[in-house]
Formats: sequence, structure tokens, C-alpha cells
Amino acid sequence: MSFLYLFLGLTALVIGGEYLVRSAVGLSFKFKLSKMIIGLTVVSFATSAPELLVSLSAALNGYSAIALGNVIGSNIANIGLVLGITALISPIVIDHDFYKLNWPVMFSVSVALTFLLIYQGGISFGAGAGLFACLVVYLFMLIKRNKRETIEEEQSIEGIDESLAEVSGFKIGLWLIIGALALYYGSEWLVKGAVEIATDLGVSQRVIAVTVIAVGTSVPELAASVIAAIKKEKALSLGNLIGSNIFNIACVLGLTSMIHPIKIDLAEFLPADLYWMVGFAAALLVLIVLPSPHRIGRYEGLFLLVAYAVFVSLTIQ
Repeated sequence: MSFLYLFLGLTALVIGGEYLVRSAVGLSFKFKLSKMIIGLTVVSFATSAPELLVSLSAALNGYSAIALGNVIGSNIANIGLVLGITALISPIVIDHDFYKLNWPVMFSVSVALTFLLIYQGGISFGAGAGLFACLVVYLFMLIKRNKRETIEEEQSIEGIDESLAEVSGFKIGLWLIIGALALYYGSEWLVKGAVEIATDLGVSQRVIAVTVIAVGTSVPELAASVIAAIKKEKALSLGNLIGSNIFNIACVLGLTSMIHPIKIDLAEFLPADLYWMVGFAAALLVLIVLPSPHRIGRYEGLFLLVAYAVFVSLTIQ
């Protein structure tokens, strides 16, 4: 039965990713927003919904290791696993907003989370409200910057289905709902099957959270990003991942701690997971700047995958 849940979950996630990309590109035409903005908001929020529900449920039930491990592991998986696979499929060209706003915000909230957990022993209501406020400010800056940009060049990128400009708002909304629901239930089934298998092996909560559950809740990002990369929607695939990482920390943990403050379980929590998360965020900038400026090629994607494999192997030991 566990393997059936895995199969159903993966199938639903692929379908959900397809509908989510369609709705996101359609929205970029309807609201005159760039695809990077849509990826950083609509797609990121929808694909991060599983992390929010899993972390909130875990925190309310007293499983802080799962609540934290889910987000930390998902952020590591988004860069190491998801971006690595996406770059192997199709190299990704980086725009200037990545350096000026998106990466700095992602790195800053990652460092802030590390400080809160290591030096404050958890996330209080006030700290959670601060993280959530960072998300609000970030979205405001993102939309404000977008108003100063033109969309002609971006919407002429190779691979865009121009017919989506003629799709009705009702159909776009329906696609968004179908995609979000498929991603949510797909993640639920995938995590359920994976946790049942992992539990039989006697693995700890932390290990399950940063590997099995984290990968399971990151599969929506993988599905949406891979489909976007295949369709040459490269701005959308990178925007989805960066937005998801920011959303996971600022919104998922921010809202969760506002509802139920998160305290560290010293028996389960390992600071090394946080160092891996910050390290992957820093490595992303280095890989984009040094080997071949302004792009993530296949060699960089392979490096990220190998690094993620090392992280997983050290975690399960």
C-alpha cells in the first residue's frame, strides 16, 4: 500500500505541476506581470502549501523536529535536488533581479533562521511575526520593481504558448485550483507512503523530516520547475525555487510560530542542517558568478546534485 501511495502521489504532482505552470503563464499575460514575478508569488505559494500544512500540523502536535526539519530539508532539496535536476535538463540564464533582490532576500532569511534557532533556541511569536513581515516587504518591493519594467522582451522568450494570452480568467483560475489541489494531495500521498516505509526502518523524526518529508514536499517544486524548464520557461523555474525558499522560512515558519511558538528539541535538532541550508544558498551565488557568469549550466547542476547526495548520505548515517 505504501508503494501505491508513492505512485499516486508522483502522478498527481506531475499533473498539478502542468496545470500550475499553465495558470502562471496565463496570469503573466492577464495581469501584465513578468513570469519571474508569477513564479516568485503564485507558483511558489501553491507549491509551498504542503510545507505550510505539514509544519503547522507538526508544531501543533509537539513535533518541532518535523516542523523545522521539513522546511530546512525542503530548502536544501530545492537548490541541491530540484535546481540541480532542472539545470541538467536545460541550462538557466540568470537575470539582474536575482542579484539585486531575490538572492539577497533568500540568503538573509536563511541566516536569520539560523541565528534564531542556534542563539535563541527557537522561534517566538515576535520572531515569527518579524519573518512574516519580511515576506510582506519583499513582495511589496517585488511588485513595485515590476511596475517599472516592460514585459515585451520577456514575453517573447522562446517556448511560450502565445495562445495562453487568449485564455479566459475563469479557465486560468480553474487550472490554478486543479494544480494546487493535485499538488497538495499528491504531496500528502507521497509523504504518507514514504514515511510508512521509512518508519519501518526505525529512522528518527529529524532524519525523516529533512530527507523523506522534505523531498516529498519539494516534489511539487520539482514537478513545476522541470515542466517549466522543458517548456523553456526558465525564468519561471528559477523564480519558483527562490520564491519557495523565501516562502518556506518567512511564511511557513513565520505563520507556524505565530500560531504555536517553535522550541528546539535538543535530542532531535542538529545545527549542521542549518549550515547545509546556508551553504547551499551561498554556493548558488558562487556557481552563478564564477564558472559561467549569469547562468546555471549542466555542470553546475551536476555539482548541486552531488552535493545534495553527500548531504543525504551524511544525514542517514
